[in-house]
Amino acid sequence: MSPSKSAAVKRKESTDPMRFWNNYVLVYSIEEALHVLSSAPEPALPVAGGTDLLLEIQQGEHEPVHTLVDITHIPELKRLEESKEYLFIGAAVPVSQIAESPLVRYHALAVAEACGQIGGPQVRNSATLGGNVAHALPAADGMIALLALDARAEVASLEGRRLEPLENLFKGPGQTALDLRREILVGFHVPLRRPYQASAFGRVMRPQGVALPILNTAVWIERDEDIVKDIRIAIGPSGPVPRRAVAVEDAFKGRQCDEKAFALARQAIRETIRFRSSPMRASAEYRYHLSGVLLEEVVIKAWQRTLEPSVVEAV
Repeated sequence: MSPSKSAAVKRKESTDPMRFWNNYVLVYSIEEALHVLSSAPEPALPVAGGTDLLLEIQQGEHEPVHTLVDITHIPELKRLEESKEYLFIGAAVPVSQIAESPLVRYHALAVAEACGQIGGPQVRNSATLGGNVAHALPAADGMIALLALDARAEVASLEGRRLEPLENLFKGPGQTALDLRREILVGFHVPLRRPYQASAFGRVMRPQGVALPILNTAVWIERDEDIVKDIRIAIGPSGPVPRRAVAVEDAFKGRQCDEKAFALARQAIRETIRFRSSPMRASAEYRYHLSGVLLEEVVIKAWQRTLEPSVVEAV
């Protein structure tokens, strides 16, 4: 079987009760992936690491799929590089590589920190940032970090390419706005870090290590001497779809990063964010208490990093 062509591997006959999909197709370009997805019998889905999708199919939490299209051999989706304007992180780059990348750790440290906390080592070697976002869970760690960093998603379709604000990719819990029969998530454009800018990420998990965050928070901040010049904050899960905590951001802008600002931020959380109780995570009241503590920890970490030297200066 030639590696330069698509390879479709059919599973066992339909009488096999363990059959979860009919065809598995390996593709080598975005155009080929879009063609297979749009022409295959429904339902057809792209798959990269498969750490969420395949498990859900096998556990009966996702309907069976006729055709899985493996996009991990598409070179463009594996790129991780810096341009003059942004850092590009391909949708199929394993999160373990993102967590360890010097480029990501400098320009988007919150993303590196978030990726370093996704699952365990084996999961991180397979899981991708594109999958973390496309799965559309309101507390996905990588997605929360990208949101705070004002990342744009590059989407390829049969009609061409476009850049989308991250918020536009979600319709509800576990419901992506992407048309997975006609669109491929190519990667993410993250603004480059400038002087006196920094980011940070933090999460709190259940003590027994269940791989679901009780709460996570990502912060990007820019300082002007002792004043918060600008700030972006994402807190999850804080609603059916991920959104920036704009009212919480306003508590810091134009102020010193002090206890008065944190008090205003905690008040803004109470007034504008609607946590809900979850048997798998925590009660809403506990999340309200925890959110202020975690926010202060992450904001202070990012604030202190704004004075760290650049890569060139550090060398």
